[in-house]
Amino acid sequence: MDAFLAVASKREVRRYADRPIPDDVQRRILEAGRVAGSSKNRQPWRFVVLSDRVAVERAAEAVWAADNVLGAALVIGLIVRGKGPVSFDAGRAAQNMMLAAWNDGVGSCPNGIADAAAMGDALGLTEDDHFAVVLTFGYPARDVDPQARAPEEWIARADRKPLDELVERR
Repeated sequence: MDAFLAVASKREVRRYADRPIPDDVQRRILEAGRVAGSSKNRQPWRFVVLSDRVAVERAAEAVWAADNVLGAALVIGLIVRGKGPVSFDAGRAAQNMMLAAWNDGVGSCPNGIADAAAMGDALGLTEDDHFAVVLTFGYPARDVDPQARAPEEWIARADRKPLDELVERR
């Protein structure tokens, strides 16, 4: 898939088909996070794949939309360590994973955390860890064909502020 088409067509997917994600696709998703750029190449992250059903249920209890986690074929906690722009680095890794998934027809969604302490327990955080985000992945419950529209058509359908409201030139 064209990178710009992937960016323009990617939407959050919160309802997933009951279909596993093959191991090679899961590996590509994780590799995409691993190769993300980071400040001073510190790579301050680790990825916790929740494959145990009890761990998934514990994580689901800690987010705002439990069904999104419970229905996902793959749940990844993105954890960062250190000081500096680690949140930005984590965002880069997360976006890489979500775009790599989308390239393989897998939808994704970052999940808002309702109970940070419970999520920390579910992911096994240490005192040096900073929780970044829980990402869910799965094949969309309804078919989506990114190739069905040009990037400009996807952009026109997006519920986003107009570009001229966001860009300043000096």
